[in-house]
Amino acid sequence: MRIFIVLVTCLLVSHTAGAADRTFTDALGRVVSVPETVDRGICSGSGCLRLLTYLQAEDMIVGVDDMEGRRSKFAARPYALANPQFKTMPIFGEFRGHDNPELILTLEPPPQVVLKTYTSSMGYDPQELQDKTGIPVVALNYGNLGDLRPALYETLRLMGDIVGKTERAEEVIAFIDGAIADLQSRTADIAAEQRPAVFLGGVAFKGPHGLQSTEPAYPPFVLLNANNRAFDPSFSQKELSNSTVSKEQIVAWDPEYLFLDLATLQMGEGAGGLHELRTDPAYRLLSAVENNRVFGVLPYNWYTANYGSILANAYFIGTILYPERFKDVDPRQKADEIYRFLVDKPVFGLMDDSFQNLVFRNIPVK
Repeated sequence: MRIFIVLVTCLLVSHTAGAADRTFTDALGRVVSVPETVDRGICSGSGCLRLLTYLQAEDMIVGVDDMEGRRSKFAARPYALANPQFKTMPIFGEFRGHDNPELILTLEPPPQVVLKTYTSSMGYDPQELQDKTGIPVVALNYGNLGDLRPALYETLRLMGDIVGKTERAEEVIAFIDGAIADLQSRTADIAAEQRPAVFLGGVAFKGPHGLQSTEPAYPPFVLLNANNRAFDPSFSQKELSNSTVSKEQIVAWDPEYLFLDLATLQMGEGAGGLHELRTDPAYRLLSAVENNRVFGVLPYNWYTANYGSILANAYFIGTILYPERFKDVDPRQKADEIYRFLVDKPVFGLMDDSFQNLVFRNIPVK
């Protein structure tokens, strides 16, 4: 305990002496002072490190949470695949923002700032963490590509300002806006009666699930103006939202196209959405199964939303539902184009390999 107190005291003195002469208002309305130049930091909370890699500021990271050191045969976080060095970096706490102040204070070199997402719903309290470490903690809103897209952009700009990547922040925002505008323009004039009925099953939410797990406001469907059988207007896309529907409801909806979130493969060979489609007599009657219209898509909700994978999935689904509108798109090449821009490496193949090479493919279930 004495060492911990000494470290806190030293860091507090160092921080004061460093003349933190810039102030920012964070997502919680807190006014936080940070050094004029920030070139060392850590990211706490789901998705925070992802956004920093979008800004091409990963070299400033001096420690990671334990999510980055975990080994899994399933790889669905493009930013981590593009930065394998994260796996061997010092650990400062547990995933989802459960930080350890003592570990943070042992990092060498020490961080000048802690960037922190999902502060209102999980993890260590930002102000308490700041008080215990003497390091500025900036709370951030992770946002989404729906109603909270302005919040996402505000966070990118704030992070960019703090770490000296303001120009890159604007480039990322323009890239996302451009992709969304392109997707919507390709489908906006398609009449409602010409939009085939679709359903997404196998959605992960704090763990893997079977076919009955779906997302009423699935972002790729929203971006394509798709006829999502599970759509519920009460889900406004303000937060990630999954829903479990009955088997009877899926059969009653009888989608023409069925998309399988391949996160369901984590349940193993004898379980999960793919196993259910291949073995359950009720699902064998679905039009999508009868007509061989079952397709695999990338899990995007993996340590919260992978924005690149949302866009990549949308382009792939567009080629299936509206092939004439997307005839210029090769989904795999498009995915790597997106990943090259956001995380600086084409990592689609690595993800496809880890999900049994079923990504963006027609899946035989009969």
